[in-house]
Amino acid sequence: MTNPNDALFALREALKFSPDNIPLRQHIADTLLNRGEAAAAAIEYQQALALAPQNLDLKLGLAKAYYQEGKDSAALVIIEDILARGETSPTILTLHARLLMRSGDLSTAAQQFRKALNEDPSLEQSDLVDRLGVKQAEAGDNFDSMPEGMEKPGISFQDVGGMEEVKEEIRLKIIYPLTHAEMYRAYGKSIGGGILLYGPPGCGKTHLARATAGEIQAGFISVGLNEILDMWIGNSEKNLHQLFDRARRNQPSVLFFDEVDALAASRADLRQSSGKQLINQFLTELDGVQYSNEGVLILAATNAPWHLDTAFRRPGRFDRILLIPPPDADARAAILRIICQGKPIEDLDYQFLAQKTDGCSGADLKLVVDLAVEKKLQAAMKTGIPQPLTTKDLATAASGVKSSTREWFNTAKNYATHANQDGNYDDILKYLKM
Repeated sequence: MTNPNDALFALREALKFSPDNIPLRQHIADTLLNRGEAAAAAIEYQQALALAPQNLDLKLGLAKAYYQEGKDSAALVIIEDILARGETSPTILTLHARLLMRSGDLSTAAQQFRKALNEDPSLEQSDLVDRLGVKQAEAGDNFDSMPEGMEKPGISFQDVGGMEEVKEEIRLKIIYPLTHAEMYRAYGKSIGGGILLYGPPGCGKTHLARATAGEIQAGFISVGLNEILDMWIGNSEKNLHQLFDRARRNQPSVLFFDEVDALAASRADLRQSSGKQLINQFLTELDGVQYSNEGVLILAATNAPWHLDTAFRRPGRFDRILLIPPPDADARAAILRIICQGKPIEDLDYQFLAQKTDGCSGADLKLVVDLAVEKKLQAAMKTGIPQPLTTKDLATAASGVKSSTREWFNTAKNYATHANQDGNYDDILKYLKM
């Protein structure tokens, strides 16, 4: 029942006499948002925008409400539309940075937050300063040490649930050579090298690569196909060289190639010579003959390692291949805790939920939480009262989510059984207990 002494009650009563009063509607929405009632605030902003579709403050308020609800895609659509219209402010840029950070695009998030920080120095107190590794520009600052396209991750191995064996392999191959350089040089071991991470999609290969850079406070460059491939002959090879060159000039650095099989497919399967030339360029860069890769740590991820050209697995290239399996029970519980942060919850039994999500990837677990949240939002739209997530809500959602990793293991099992002459896929057989 509405409390007549509540400030909102008075505002709503006033609205009855002036339903087209945009500032009053915005004040009601802002009040709800400040109270943490994001779903109710979103409704108010939407009703106000129906009267004033181009009102910037209302659009920004709705984006903030969606952000608090966890509706990041809807919030991004609004913010990117605002930015496309040339509207920028520290508040807009900061919200954009937070949305990008939650989506995993830390590089662009850092760029946007740096712009906001340079306009509003008070943001030095924001949690994003440490999480994105961003500082305010000062006179004489030279950002060549952290150029565009390179980020400083604010996470480390402690933010990665499970995968202890994989972490130790990365320490031996990549981290210890940097932290104990003299000892490695005494044995003639160079600082650098490559590791290929493989496994089913959604199991945290990119997250682990970013945490590796954070572990040693190194610059991180995430390479996508769009940054390399070019329709003009020779440009793709040039783009690839420039990425390696950026990493070499800013060492220690981690150069991460996601879906590397798209760049390093078997040359026997390629019909166009341009694809073969790009692979040859990639191999040349990895070898570091003309340009030293000392201090450049190279990680790559793929869901299909069997499609890579065998030349990439020779010593000095991606000579260590590591399976990134689905998270175990303890890791699933930790992942669920992270996903549920900032959401209204009630005594969640994470270990019980971990048992109910056997075989699920991190992406599957996010889907479980999203489905449970959607059910709660549907109920809240009818009652007007948001209720916290319970163990039963998440368990019910989990029962409707099938593990996305099983299909991958069915394919991987065939390769591990029939095309494993060099033992590269022994970890798959070990995981499947074969």
